[in-house]
Amino acid sequence: MKKSLLKVLTAFCIILICAISLARISMPTQPKVGNKVKDDKKTVVIKTAASYRPYQDPNDLRSPFNWKKASETKPYPKIKHSENNLKIRVSLKGNRVYVLRGNKRIYTMLSSAGLFKKNKSLTPTGTYKIKYDRGDSFYNPELNEGANNWTSWDKENVYLFHSVPTKGNGKYNIKEAEKLGVKPASHGCIRLSVPDSRWLVENIPAGTKVIIKNN
Repeated sequence: MKKSLLKVLTAFCIILICAISLARISMPTQPKVGNKVKDDKKTVVIKTAASYRPYQDPNDLRSPFNWKKASETKPYPKIKHSENNLKIRVSLKGNRVYVLRGNKRIYTMLSSAGLFKKNKSLTPTGTYKIKYDRGDSFYNPELNEGANNWTSWDKENVYLFHSVPTKGNGKYNIKEAEKLGVKPASHGCIRLSVPDSRWLVENIPAGTKVIIKNN
């Protein structure tokens, strides 16, 4: 009798141990509190040219871009040569030039300034002034490149506003012209459309402040 009871109890204990073991195996593993799963993937944020612009493009900005025409479809603003509250704001990475009267933007121009090398533009940043020096065209034999309608904002006339570039034969470089308003492309000067550059020559007074920034 005692031996039978002992066998029954032994069998029961074995079954109970097996049941507990199976229950532990089937339970989902819970992460330890305080442990964080490391994610080796890094989020890469790619900034567009538009994100660098201090102003949104106006509704009347010409679309598609056309280096042969004025940047905006509206008429150019009327400028008095005696005005002293004008400013020109250049966004190098935004590929835009803004004409300001006081703090109000009165015109937006498509532009392409200096190429970026080692994250620095070939166009210097800072505050400058429009010079009296301006002209119809120039040609640089070292670069085998020229342009029309130039206006200087540099003491040495090294850096200019001017049209999209011309080749040695005087014809516009179409491949370079199509970069206007899209990406930096010059050796340091600030390129504009042909009409925009002409308007600048004929209307912006000497002494007008020029503010050049990356954004």
